[in-house]
Amino acid sequence: MKLKLPARLSRAPRKLGWRRLGPKLFLSYLVVIATGAAVAHTVVLWAAPSAFAHHIQTMQEAVRQAASGGQITINLQADLYTSFHRALDQALVWSLVGAVLAAVAVSIFVTFKIARPLQAMARVTQYIAEGHYQERVPVFGSSEYPDELTELALHFNLMAERLAHSEERRRALIGDVAHELRTPLTTIKGYLEGLVDGVLPPERETYLLICQEANRMSRLIDDLQELSRVEAGAYELHLRPLTVRALVETAVRRLEPQFGEKGVALHVALDDRLPRVMVDRDRMLQVLTNLLGNALHYTPRGGEVTVRAYRAGSEVAIVVSDTGMGIPPEHLPHIFQRFYRVDKSRSRMGGGTGIGLTIAKHLVEAHGGRIWAESPGKGQGSTFTFTLPVAV
Repeated sequence: MKLKLPARLSRAPRKLGWRRLGPKLFLSYLVVIATGAAVAHTVVLWAAPSAFAHHIQTMQEAVRQAASGGQITINLQADLYTSFHRALDQALVWSLVGAVLAAVAVSIFVTFKIARPLQAMARVTQYIAEGHYQERVPVFGSSEYPDELTELALHFNLMAERLAHSEERRRALIGDVAHELRTPLTTIKGYLEGLVDGVLPPERETYLLICQEANRMSRLIDDLQELSRVEAGAYELHLRPLTVRALVETAVRRLEPQFGEKGVALHVALDDRLPRVMVDRDRMLQVLTNLLGNALHYTPRGGEVTVRAYRAGSEVAIVVSDTGMGIPPEHLPHIFQRFYRVDKSRSRMGGGTGIGLTIAKHLVEAHGGRIWAESPGKGQGSTFTFTLPVAV
């Protein structure tokens, strides 16, 4: 299941409301202060009168037992001040103890609410670091009105999901590479064993077949190296303004003999008023050659392949369409994945390595464009379109 973040998380900039973590922390401090003050006030109201009354009662008993005179009045007045201060100090001590206990209780509660998701995230982080990508952080709070901790948990889970997806793709890539290499190696091994056992004659045709399989394996390795460089961005683009016609006609001239040999018509329909595009010539020729080669490969004899282009805002879209075998709708979202095949039973004997479209996608996106595939369905042809930025 794909994790979707709330739409609020994609809005920028966001206004900080009371639901954000900062205001919540500030409010928690106010709650702690208010709680302490309320407890202190309550304790003072409860303890001060009783303490003061106790000291007054002690003084009254002393008065009844003492003799009368001015000196006694002065002593009584001094004792009155002393009793008042003692009562007030006693009340303040009790109120301070109560306020501290209440503030500590509220602080522990608030700290627990904040620390709990962080502790959960630290625990899940350790699991993910050990390779358990299925672990997720529990989301505390509302996903409709998230604070920073809720956003952090949601983004962390999204990161974990993408890591899990990357791990799945890595394993699938290893399996695909092993499968693609195993096929020519098995063929080469079979021919060599046949030559050793004397089953196959040591003729030129046999060695040519072995050489073809070795070339297939070499092309696969070269394409994998190219894909690795493209995905890592380990290459430079030498951008310069070029006309779309110059790009298309160069790619068409390279493949015209193959189209003629197979009996597939190749049409070019371009508008000379199209603006120039900012591209790396060699990389774009690589993309066009790949798309035209795929169209030729999957279009039967008597079919047609058409290249056209049109202006789309600040971009120019180049379209390669054919009347070939087509692509079922359920396969369109995966057509640019490495080694993906619409027909799982199709042999690679007459095709490519299966990563040309993946390389083309990365090259187009490196130019700031987009690429996508369309098809009405199986047997109804397909259309590949990519965009390039207009040269300023």
